[in-house]
Amino acid sequence: MQLSLRAPRIAAAALVLGALVPHAFAQNHDMHDMKDMGDMKDMSDMPGMSHDAHEMNSMPGLMFDSMSLESSGTSWQPQSTPMVYPMIHIMSGRWMWMLHGNAYLIYDQAGTGGNERDSSKTFSTNMAMVMGRRELGPGVLGVRAMLSLEPATIGRSGYPLLFQTGETANGHDPLVDRQHPHDLFMELAASYSLQVNDTDRAFVYLGLPGEPALGPATFMHRFSGMDNPEAPITHHWLDSTHITFGVATVGYSWQDKLKLEGSVFTGREPDQSRWDIETPKMDSQSVRLTYNPTDDWSFQVSYGHINSPEQLEPDVDQNRITASATYNYRFGANERNNWQTTFAWGRDMNDPGNELDAFLLESAVVFNHTHTIFTRFENVQKDELFEAPEPRAGDIFRVNKLSLGYIYDFPVTHGVQFGLGALGSIHFIPSDMEDVYGHNPTSCMLFGRVKW
Repeated sequence: MQLSLRAPRIAAAALVLGALVPHAFAQNHDMHDMKDMGDMKDMSDMPGMSHDAHEMNSMPGLMFDSMSLESSGTSWQPQSTPMVYPMIHIMSGRWMWMLHGNAYLIYDQAGTGGNERDSSKTFSTNMAMVMGRRELGPGVLGVRAMLSLEPATIGRSGYPLLFQTGETANGHDPLVDRQHPHDLFMELAASYSLQVNDTDRAFVYLGLPGEPALGPATFMHRFSGMDNPEAPITHHWLDSTHITFGVATVGYSWQDKLKLEGSVFTGREPDQSRWDIETPKMDSQSVRLTYNPTDDWSFQVSYGHINSPEQLEPDVDQNRITASATYNYRFGANERNNWQTTFAWGRDMNDPGNELDAFLLESAVVFNHTHTIFTRFENVQKDELFEAPEPRAGDIFRVNKLSLGYIYDFPVTHGVQFGLGALGSIHFIPSDMEDVYGHNPTSCMLFGRVKW
């Protein structure tokens, strides 16, 4: 059974949210001009509260002492990571609310050599996020909702992305050389954290959907990868569980330096019905250890058993192990200059099936919130690129991909920032795939972006 909702009504609600967020900021972007508005309070008198993203790092987080420490789900990033969105934040009674989001308009040309797998498409990736926190009893209650209109702006068949695999568009055929859209409901979660003593805290996180304690911070939430408009082809080795319909995580942190946590969650990835909320099964488990020795470093190792993740292979379970290291570096006299690099490794052990490895190295540098240069290198073993009766069906191919991109962001206006960018990629593949993909196929994207 599914908790089905009508797509048009939900799409309309999400569109209203997207329209109201910039409008709300236009009405409230200068906190110093805010007067008495009943429960609404002027946050400009509170330490660390500002609309400028680089001044928001001292804001308290939903579960931990600093918002800059928290990333997707319950994952951590380096403490020195800057807040990169011109985020809206509002006080209402005892609640502190934060809103932000982005939308890309992308022209995508995957493959440029006239080969069998070449494809092109114009589409939009997007998301809007609302977070709230308040003190409740001896601890802190946090709530978080993240929505996306990608089921409409991308469509079921996803967008062209050479060598990407995973999930399905119609419930019958696998997506190959395509990236699936996100669901409308990317996260609907609540957390509660309790200060145990001066340095330690215990916490619980519940989501429908949500993200279990498995893998590094999701690509669209880590500074080193969030400006790259395309998903990594290592996604299903590192962070594919970031939309899980049913997750419960409990954890304990020491001095916001060391964190141990475990999750039970639904292993099945979202199906082709991207507008609904699926019934939780809570049939999978994971554990993650995170260590932040300094403000600039974050390390994690995690292990998970994922029950029947793929809809088209219901009898195949998966055991996944991941490890990652992220380094963040602020440089120069301008505190808006930042450089972050992430290295991650993941191994999927299919039962029955192959053991497959994936490596990712990505980096992004931002100058004064205006110029962004980003790059990503991936090395991954794929066994789903060919379908029967093709003789190569099930064969393992090691694929390498190198991407480089640039974005120019215009100054923030009324809480909204616009940017223009481009991305190019080259792939290095085995010679016995060249009859389908060509020799070292290339891809490119041209895009505009708005974030608030």
